[in-house]
Amino acid sequence: MSGVRREIALFAGLGVLLVLVFLSQGAAYGVRMLAEASCYAILALGLTIQWGYAGLFNAGIMGFVAVGGAVTMTLTYPSNPDFWNSEGPAGLAGVALWLIGAIALVVAVSRADRIGVPKGLRNALTAVVAGAAYLVVAAQLDPVATLIEKEAGFIGGFGLPVWLGWAFGGVVAGLVAWFIGHICLGLRSDYLAIATLGIAEIIKAILKNSDWLTRGTLTVSPLDWPVPTPGDIGFVASRSAYLAVTAVMIVVIYILLQRAWHAPWGRMMRAIRDNEVSSASMGKDVNRRRLEIFILGSVLMGIGGAALVSFSRIFDPSGFIPLNHTFLVWVMVILGGAGNNRGAIFGALLVYVIWTMSEPAALALFEVVRSIGESLFAWEAPADLNSRALQMRVFVIGLTITLVLRYAPKGLLPEQPPKHED
Repeated sequence: MSGVRREIALFAGLGVLLVLVFLSQGAAYGVRMLAEASCYAILALGLTIQWGYAGLFNAGIMGFVAVGGAVTMTLTYPSNPDFWNSEGPAGLAGVALWLIGAIALVVAVSRADRIGVPKGLRNALTAVVAGAAYLVVAAQLDPVATLIEKEAGFIGGFGLPVWLGWAFGGVVAGLVAWFIGHICLGLRSDYLAIATLGIAEIIKAILKNSDWLTRGTLTVSPLDWPVPTPGDIGFVASRSAYLAVTAVMIVVIYILLQRAWHAPWGRMMRAIRDNEVSSASMGKDVNRRRLEIFILGSVLMGIGGAALVSFSRIFDPSGFIPLNHTFLVWVMVILGGAGNNRGAIFGALLVYVIWTMSEPAALALFEVVRSIGESLFAWEAPADLNSRALQMRVFVIGLTITLVLRYAPKGLLPEQPPKHED
């Protein structure tokens, strides 16, 4: 089957599957599932350009999702008068000055090689100064955080429009990626995966324990939507409007990525991915280009994470789980086809349908087994049989990715580099 016919057949099959979901579960459930899947599609597009374009093994997707959600929550949640009427703002302003000074000092030390300091000594001094700066800033922040938690609970938000929160969520995720990239992109792929995974857990721990900023485990809700909420126009209409917004975002992102893919920049990224030594010998700045793609993918992850958190209308740092926000996105990209933007979108939709429908499908199967067992064999089913259906989604996803890796190792829609004629 040709590539075009294969894509048409796969997307048609996905359409049939979605129709079955709507018929069996109802419109409200189906639209909610598609809205969440569209947010995951943005995450998958961010990962497919990191892994598919540049071969960067980012195992810390959860961290960028959490950053995007935290920034959106802070910017869009209504302001807290108790905080603004306390001494908290003045205290945070003082901490910000200490932070700016600490960053400036670390940057200055990191460039000490320009005045003749050996590179090894420079790196050691930078690590020592960075550690000392962290301790100093943390010592300044602790009493201010305690004061905010005692007098106001947490700082609240700024009440800005949701779209602005999403945009800044992507920007801050990109800044975090810039910092991580300068540290980690010189590592081998396996070490890069370990480093990004650890940094993601650090980000989650910071958000979870910063009660003054995020309320920690107490959560923050309800978050605003960029469209009318279910309380205004009903579940189906509001979720459909939200889906329309994310669908437009996906179309815009897809068009831009396709243009980049076919441009000289895209050819250069594939060349670096396929043969780093040869690309470097041709004068390409490999680390700089990798940093570019790492930041770009992380920006998309921040935007997708912001949209996903806004849709749930609750910010819960404990809710960011590697299984849901890292492993699942990797499955989407691997199943769809790394380096293929349409494959990333297809994989996101298909995998999320499988993920969400595994539980009701398992429940229906368990009921059939229970009925047959009780009527024919006087079998008494375990009391927790229904609760086990939730765990079936992990088994089904694992089975799905195993079958794909066995029979379609490059994904259902594998990468198809454009052919350029002379």
